[in-house]
Amino acid sequence: MSKIKGRNDGPGGRNEHYDVGSRQNVPRRNVVAEIKRGEHPDTHIVNVNGREYARDNPDASTRDNVNRGK
Repeated sequence: MSKIKGRNDGPGGRNEHYDVGSRQNVPRRNVVAEIKRGEHPDTHIVNVNGREYARDNPDASTRDNVNRGK
């Protein structure tokens, strides 16, 4: 299960910060760099309008998605 949870704290509900395990309010750029280094194997990066965001790898579960809802 992904330990990354989006905070939906940017314009239009975009994730500018994430909660990663026990760390809170981790900036998007830091989380993206961690994923690129392979620190979160169940996630990947998506590029939306030139900005990179964390996403959970597809599976049958919704409870482990980055944007689980509040």
